[in-house]
Amino acid sequence: MTDTVLAQVMAELAGLEDPNARRINEKHGDDHGVNLGKLRALAKRLKTQQDLARQLWATGDTAARLLATLVCRPKAFGRDDLDLMMRQARVPKVHDWLLNYVVKANPHAEELRLLWSADPDPVVASAGWALTTDRVAKKPEGLDLPGLLDVIEAQMKDAPDRLQWAMNHCLAQIGIEHAEHRARAIGIGERLEVLKDYPTPPNCTSPFAPVWITEMVGRKQSR
Repeated sequence: MTDTVLAQVMAELAGLEDPNARRINEKHGDDHGVNLGKLRALAKRLKTQQDLARQLWATGDTAARLLATLVCRPKAFGRDDLDLMMRQARVPKVHDWLLNYVVKANPHAEELRLLWSADPDPVVASAGWALTTDRVAKKPEGLDLPGLLDVIEAQMKDAPDRLQWAMNHCLAQIGIEHAEHRARAIGIGERLEVLKDYPTPPNCTSPFAPVWITEMVGRKQSR
């Protein structure tokens, strides 16, 4: 992959910059102004290019890093590659796309889940908890669900925002997917009151775990 190709792609990203989109994105902590639909269209045209993906990531530019997660080969990254990338991914959307589009498709995902969950960096730890939540829903075998509830009960109330959000999601997922732990999960949510007053748009489910659990279980039962 030549520097010329990288320069062409970066120029194209710059051409997609929209000041209005940037203002909206910055409210969510995302420092870019590229419409994500247009970004996905560019990725579809470029197709998979692992070398380009690495070069895009190395620029440190948010739009470039988002594009990198779409044109890379997730399984081509080593464990240490992804560990470093996650520690570099401070922008929420980059963090989210790296986790969901790359890490979850990588064979080192479980190893990284264990590594990150106890990390002292709360942003990195939130990635570990997000991977745990995924396992709670899809592959709970081998997970210590009571132990996870113990940690959530002890630590979620005072956790920094992104880590707190990830732990709360895990709490809700345990309650939704595992009836034997549902009452305890709801009880923890009621006692801690995390996100109880979070503003929720009409027709959206509240992130307050007791409400979230009850609503999602009700939906499942009504199918």
